[in-house]
Amino acid sequence: MKRFAYLILVFSLIVFSACEKKQDVKVAPGVHAVKVVSSIDAPNYTYLEVTENGSQYWMAVPQIKVEKGEILYYSKSMEMKNFKSPTLNRTFDSILFVEDISKTPIASADQTAQSLASAHQQVYSSGKESVSVEPLKDGKTVAQIFAEKDKLAGKVVRVKGKVTKYNPGIMDRNWIHIQDGTQSNGEFDLLVTSTDATQVGQVITVEGTVSINKDFGAGYSYKVMLEDAKIISGGKSM
Repeated sequence: MKRFAYLILVFSLIVFSACEKKQDVKVAPGVHAVKVVSSIDAPNYTYLEVTENGSQYWMAVPQIKVEKGEILYYSKSMEMKNFKSPTLNRTFDSILFVEDISKTPIASADQTAQSLASAHQQVYSSGKESVSVEPLKDGKTVAQIFAEKDKLAGKVVRVKGKVTKYNPGIMDRNWIHIQDGTQSNGEFDLLVTSTDATQVGQVITVEGTVSINKDFGAGYSYKVMLEDAKIISGGKSM
């Protein structure tokens, strides 16, 4: 009887060991394999709490259906510190925005490098346009915001301009470029982030907080921008 019990124990250890080896997934250099701890669905994104080699962290990925314990793979990400999600009404100390999330192993980190660069490149200005917008009596012009950026940092201002570029749903917000025909030291394009929607060609009035030297990581930085802005007129609420 003791021998039988011993054989059962040995067999169990062999099976357990085999299962453990099966979970040890080999990945290509530069590729991450993470295990899902929890998930939160939001418009355009799924927020994932994951573990990797004993570390636990959050990431945001294009909407995906996942289960707790599922293994996911990615190779390219952009870290955001103190990221405030208006949708979740929550601030993350650190979160990774991942573009190439996959349920199957990724062969190489180089496969998605170009697509990631393309996705983030679209938030930049498309160039100066011939625009002439009457300034607000109770606001600032684009030129004034750039010229007075140090004094205005952290303050809420209003500005009126024409939407020259619009990219919705990137990093849980809409990215709006406005121009009003003014410029300061060659700076003529103001980036505005908002949860309100608009469209290219509209003349809108926005109110937001001035941020300077904003660095989103991966080489994407802005000298001046308006964050958490509301479209006072000319747009449409989401």
